[in-house]
Amino acid sequence: MNQNLLVTKRDGRQEPLNLDKIHRVVTWAADGLQNVSVSQVELKSHIQFYNGIRTDDIHETLIKAAADLISTDSPDYQYLAARLAIFHLRKIAFGQYEPPKLVDHVERMVGLGKYDAHILQDYTREELDEADSYIVHDRDMNFSYAAVKQLEGKYLVQNRVNGDIYESPQFLYILVALCLFSRYPKDKRMHYVKGFYDAISTFKISLPTPIMAGVRTPTRQFSSCVLIECDDSLNSINATTSSIVRYVSQRAGIGVNAGRIRAVGSAIRGGEARHTGCIPFYKLFQAAVKCCSQGGVRGGAATLFYPLWHLEVESLLVLKNNRGVEENRVRHLDYGVQINRLLYQRLIKDENITLFSPSDVPGLYDAFFEDQNRFETLYKQYEQDDSIQKRTVRAVELFSLMMQERSSTGRIYIQNVDHCNTHSPFNPEFAPIRQSNLCLEIALPTKPLDDINDEKGEIALCTLSAFNLGSIQDLSEMEELADLMVRALDALLDYQDYPIKAARIATEKRRSLGIGVINFAYYLAKHGYKYSDGSGNALTHRTFEAIQYYLLKASMNLSKEFGPCKAFHETRYAQGILPIDNYKKDVDNICQEPLHLDWETLRVEIQTHGLRNSTLTALMPSETSSQISNATNGIEPPRGLVSVKASKDGILKQVVPDYELLKDKYELLWDMPSNKGYLELVGIMQKFVDQSISANTNYDPARYPTGKVPMKELLKDLLLAYKLGVKTLYYQNTRDGANDTQTDMIKPEAEDDCAGGACKI
Repeated sequence: MNQNLLVTKRDGRQEPLNLDKIHRVVTWAADGLQNVSVSQVELKSHIQFYNGIRTDDIHETLIKAAADLISTDSPDYQYLAARLAIFHLRKIAFGQYEPPKLVDHVERMVGLGKYDAHILQDYTREELDEADSYIVHDRDMNFSYAAVKQLEGKYLVQNRVNGDIYESPQFLYILVALCLFSRYPKDKRMHYVKGFYDAISTFKISLPTPIMAGVRTPTRQFSSCVLIECDDSLNSINATTSSIVRYVSQRAGIGVNAGRIRAVGSAIRGGEARHTGCIPFYKLFQAAVKCCSQGGVRGGAATLFYPLWHLEVESLLVLKNNRGVEENRVRHLDYGVQINRLLYQRLIKDENITLFSPSDVPGLYDAFFEDQNRFETLYKQYEQDDSIQKRTVRAVELFSLMMQERSSTGRIYIQNVDHCNTHSPFNPEFAPIRQSNLCLEIALPTKPLDDINDEKGEIALCTLSAFNLGSIQDLSEMEELADLMVRALDALLDYQDYPIKAARIATEKRRSLGIGVINFAYYLAKHGYKYSDGSGNALTHRTFEAIQYYLLKASMNLSKEFGPCKAFHETRYAQGILPIDNYKKDVDNICQEPLHLDWETLRVEIQTHGLRNSTLTALMPSETSSQISNATNGIEPPRGLVSVKASKDGILKQVVPDYELLKDKYELLWDMPSNKGYLELVGIMQKFVDQSISANTNYDPARYPTGKVPMKELLKDLLLAYKLGVKTLYYQNTRDGANDTQTDMIKPEAEDDCAGGACKI
C-alpha cells in the first residue's frame, strides 16, 4: 500500500513515499552514537502515513520520537534528535542539507533585510571567502537537542510570525565574529575573526542572548543588562518609564532603582499636597516593562530596588504576595531589597530599625551607598529628631517579613549595598553603586535622568559573556580566551547603537564588561569535588584568580592600543587598588590557598597604562545560553542528572555532560545538606569578581521536623553570605516535594537570561 502513497515535499512537489529514505536519514543521525536504536526511533514515532503527507511533518515526528527517548540509560538520543533537527533546520533555511557559500548567503540575507548591510560594505568578497574557509559546518553535529531547540526558538535569524528560519548555527557564529571585529584594522581583523569563531563554535566561550540573536541584524542593541536610576520627581519618573520601554523593546533586562521615591503621605510642594507613595509609580514601571515582548526572543522583565529602611517597606515587601488585591500589589516585577552593615547589626543585637521617607532625611540616602560611617551618624541623628516622620520596627520582625516573602515568592532578592561599594572597582566618592540588575550580578554606577535627553544622567549597560569551564584543561588557556572576549565585547560597545544619550555617555565613560562562567558543576565533578564539603574551595580560588587576572591583563593590553576608558580615574584601579586588596577577610578562614599569579607587576602595569574597561567580571545564571554549549548553567548544582526544562518551545530534556563517566561524581542540588558549602564557594569567587554574582539559596522543607524551613535557618544563611562579602542573593528555591531526582523543572517564565526571570548570557 505504501508504494501507492504520495508525500508532499517542502517545495510543494509530490513524489512516492520512500520508506528507505526515511530509514537512511535516521541511520545517518545515529552514526557513531552509543546505545541508540534506529528501529526504536522509527517504532516510537508511530507515523500514520496518508496520501499527501508532508515530508516536514514526517521529519518533525521522527525528531520528537528521538527526543522522547532521551534518558540517563541512553543519553546519546539527545544527539540523534539534534542531528535530525539540524537536518530539518537546514532544509528550511537553505532548501537543502548543504549550506551555501557564505558570500551568497550574506548577499541574500542583506537583500531580504535580515542582515545588516554593513557586512557587505565592510568586508570584501575575498575576505568573506576567507571567512567561509574557517567555517566547520560539521560542528552543528555537536549540539544537543535542547541546544538546537533553543537556537531555533531564540537565536537564529527568522521570521517570528510564520516561523521561517534563514540561517544555520555556524553562519550565526561566523557572522557574530565578522561583525564584532569589522572595525579592526584590515591586517589584523581576520586573525581575530577566526580565533573568536573557533572559540564560540567549539563552546569554549558562551555568548548572551542579545549578542547571539542580534549581532548581524539591523537592530544594534546587544547589552544584556540595563540599570536605570529614578529620582524623586515626576520628570525623572517619566524619563525612567520611557527608558524602560526603549530598552525592553530591544532585548534588554532591566534593573530600576526606585529607592529615592518618597513615601505615601509625604509633603509635596511644601505641604500643598500629600504624596501617593511608591506603589502607583511601581505600577507605572510594571506597565512599561510588560508593554513589549521583545519580538518573541525574550519577555520583558525587571527588578526594582529599594532600601530596607524605607518608610513604606512593610507594604513594599509584600508586593508579589498572592494575597491582597490588585490595588496594593505589583506582582509582575521582582524586587531587590537593599541592606547594609547597620541594619544587620540591629538584627544581630535584637534592636529596632527606624523607617524613614528618603525625602525627609537629607543626605541619608546617598550616604547609604557612599559612606557607611556617615550613614550611621546621620541615621542615629535622624532617629532622635522628633520633627521627622518615622516609624520603628523590631529588626528581627522586619527581616523575618522579608525572608518570609523571599521564601514564598522566591523572587525577593538581596543587595548588600556596602559590599557593592567597599569591594568595587569604583571609588564611591565619585561613582557609588546604588543598584544591581534583573539577575543581581551587575554592580555599576548610575545617575537619575531628568528627561529622556538628559546628558547628565547615567544609564549603566553591561555586556556579557562567559568562559566554559568544562572546556578548560589548564588555567593558562584562559589567557588567550580572555584576550578574545575582552577584544570582542569592547569592540561591541562601539559597534552597537544607543537609543538614549545617557546610556552612550555612561558606556563611553566606563566601558563595562561582565564576563562569567558556565559549567561550574561539571568542572567540580570532573575534578572529583563537591559543593558542600569544602573540597573544591582551593580549585575555585585558583580558577577565579586566573579569570580575573587574565581579564585585567587583557584590558590593560587593550588600553595600550586604544587608550583607557574615559572614567578610569574614577576607579580604584587608578589608585593601584585591586580586588585582592579589599575583599572580606573572613574568606581566608575557609580557604588558605595562596595567590599564584604576578599581581604586583600587573598592579604597576594597570597604574601605568590604565584599563580599557572599568569592570570585567560578573557571574550570571546563563540559564538558556548554557544549554547551547550542553553545559550546566552558571555556578549552580544541577537538580537532576537529566534536566527537563519547560520552555515556550516545549519540554526539553538534557543530560549532564560526560554522564557515563561522571554520573556518580555530580553533587545534586537537593543532596546538599545545607547552603553553607555553596555560599562559601560564592564568597571565594566574590573575592575576585569585580561586580557581583547571581547566587541562589535552596531549601528542602522535608529536612526539618515541622516540614517548614525555620526562620532561624534563613537568617543564618543571610548573615553567612554577608559575612563572606557576598554582594547579592538571587533566587530562593524551595523544594516542592515532587519527584525531582531525575528532573530539573524550570518555570517557563524563568527560562530567559536577563529577562523573564533568569539572566541569560
